[in-house]
Amino acid sequence: MSTNTATYQNHSFLQRFSSLCTAIVQRYLPDPFIFAALLTFAVFIVAIPVTQQSPIQMVDAFAGGFWALLTFAMQMALVVVTGHAMASAPVFKRGLARLATVAKTPAHAILIVSVVSAIACWINWGFGLVVGAIFAKELAIRVKGVDYRLLIASAYTGFLFWHAGLSGSVPLALASGSNLDAVTAGAVMEAIGTSETIFSSMNLIILFAMLITIPLLNKAMHPSAEDVFTIPAKLLEKDTVDDDFIPSTPAEKLEHSPWINRLLALLGGVYIASYFIKNGFALNLNIVNFIFLFTAILLHGTPAKLIKAVADGTKNTTGILLQFPFYAGIMGMMVAKGPEGISLAGAISDMFVSISNEYTFPLFTFLSAGLVNFFVPSGGGQWAVQAPIMMPAGLELGVPAAKTAMAIAWGDAWTNMIQPFWALPALSIAGLNAKDIMGFCIVALLASGLIISLGLLLL
Repeated sequence: MSTNTATYQNHSFLQRFSSLCTAIVQRYLPDPFIFAALLTFAVFIVAIPVTQQSPIQMVDAFAGGFWALLTFAMQMALVVVTGHAMASAPVFKRGLARLATVAKTPAHAILIVSVVSAIACWINWGFGLVVGAIFAKELAIRVKGVDYRLLIASAYTGFLFWHAGLSGSVPLALASGSNLDAVTAGAVMEAIGTSETIFSSMNLIILFAMLITIPLLNKAMHPSAEDVFTIPAKLLEKDTVDDDFIPSTPAEKLEHSPWINRLLALLGGVYIASYFIKNGFALNLNIVNFIFLFTAILLHGTPAKLIKAVADGTKNTTGILLQFPFYAGIMGMMVAKGPEGISLAGAISDMFVSISNEYTFPLFTFLSAGLVNFFVPSGGGQWAVQAPIMMPAGLELGVPAAKTAMAIAWGDAWTNMIQPFWALPALSIAGLNAKDIMGFCIVALLASGLIISLGLLLL
């Protein structure tokens, strides 16, 4: 008893605090589906008096939004499946294994996966989400004594960077200039370039501070040796199709023919090259999935091996297929307007506007976006909900439109740390539950919230 007490006292404050958060989350955070169900009930109950709608109207709003994310859900499922298929290819696994050898200690592993995931998510969130989780698994296999939960959590903290990066929904919507007058209720009439949003000095300073702080924070949370959670390497490595199989029938020869994969890869490769020539480095979910799939087709060599890899990856899509429709239903209730033209999402935004001035408005915009993100966990959806309220209010207070927009973007990214919606693909790849990583993510949430808040107030 005295030895354990002494050991605990030797733990750093961050180790103790993250352990406390993990213990609380493990005990009280239910499965993400239960979390989605509880959010559904909460929004249903609160929205009725706030929007002055009847229960039947709210049921209609829920059902009306229920299938609104079908396309997105399919894209996310394919992120998991195609990412898994690509990562399970022998050549890709060997490349990741070589990269993982850079990490010699658990501390190195946490730092490396945090930085790699952050940079990858800044480039493209879908790419970063998959690559971070896959790389974390490879590090878990190669680095002895590293906590698997923290590895995956560290990979997921990279997701903090996506909305202020090259695939951020809000800055890209502003840069496109499409329908901005209607979306922002007349506050923005012309396109706002990425030099004022993604590449603004405020955004770059916040990003740089986060890129230094979050990896070091993750490293400092690593449990002591006696508390480390590991998974045997053999459970993290998937079986492959038997290379010694000799096809005998015409059908089997087709299934094991490398030429089918090569020709398909050639077809896909020509399109990918053409896409980047025409569009530049404009990544979106469709082209990311396309690259993942056709890379997997090439690297697996034969249709049989590809089919096996895709079948293995498909098992990891359960959470996405089950929960995304419920979040779409929640979004439907959040944006449903009553007879006075008030929605619950709008009421939340109005509340923060009412207590703001020209100095505090960006901070309260950030906080309101973080709150709304719990119920509308979609960058495009959140922009559609908050832009008509926050952008005109910012204009009236004299706050630059680009700063208001980036405050919305940062808020949307911020509370993803404790919103299981976006963690589902990474958790599916990792084979973990939300409660396994959310304790660590709470610490990242608090630290990043402080950095972003100071940036919005001072810069």
